[in-house]
Order: sequence, then C-alpha cells, then structure tokens
Amino acid sequence: MARPSPRMLIVCSAGGHLTEALQAIEGVPMEFDVATFRLPHLQLPRGARAIHYLTDPHVSPWKYAVNAAQSVRLMLKIRPSVVLTTGAGIAIACALIGKCMGAKLIFVETVAGVRDLSRTGSLLYRFADLFIVQWPELRGRYPRASYGGKVL
Repeated sequence: MARPSPRMLIVCSAGGHLTEALQAIEGVPMEFDVATFRLPHLQLPRGARAIHYLTDPHVSPWKYAVNAAQSVRLMLKIRPSVVLTTGAGIAIACALIGKCMGAKLIFVETVAGVRDLSRTGSLLYRFADLFIVQWPELRGRYPRASYGGKVL
C-alpha cells in the first residue's frame, strides 16, 4: 500500500498571520490545507488543497471550547504530518491536538514580536518542534528558538 504524501495544516488568524505563514512555506513541496476564521474577502490561497473555517475564540472560554471541538474534527479528518502556525488563539487547539496525534509543530513568531513572544508563542514555545523568530534579539532570550530572518 502506498504511503500518503506528507500533508501540512496551516492554522492561524486570517490577514497578516496568514500572509506570514504562506510566505514562510513558499517553495516547500508539501500539500497543505488552511484553517482560519471566515472573512468576506478570504479566498483559497494559491497552492492550498482546501480552506477550513474555525471559530475565532478571541478571549471567550465558550468560543475556545467550540474551537477545540472543531479542531478535533478537523485534525481527525485531515491528519496532517505538520502543523504550522503564526498564531493567534485560533491555532492553539489544532497545534496541541496535532502534537498529540504525532504531527510536528512549527511555530513562526509574528514579525510584530520584537521584544517579547506573543501570547500564543509563549504558550506553544515548549511544545514546538521548530520555533522560529524573526528578530535576532528574541533568539537570545529563547534558546530553543531559531532565527529565521524576516518573512515579509
């Protein structure tokens, strides 16, 4: 039986986070899906197999629970071998569920994180297989991080 090709899930907020994530994987020869929240202008990114919509939890415990249930269903459906995120809260459940399912977790800290990690970055730092920062100053404060330069 043929082994399925590796598949990546990009999960992040729409807008700048998604733009950074797509820039980060440019040229990577891997099938990928996108999970984000619904925006009227959002279209299927070039090269993506599918786009999936999750509830944006923002700061609501109820919405985090809804997001977690949606994330479990999504992860069981697509079973990615890699989960890549640039944050924000919408990505936490998928990232942690993916790790529990054996996926590699790649976190790219947003370029806006100059002096400190984002809340999502601070939470996922200890779980990430690869944690990339875009400012060399952060590399000094977070020894497991890799400096990747600016994505945008």
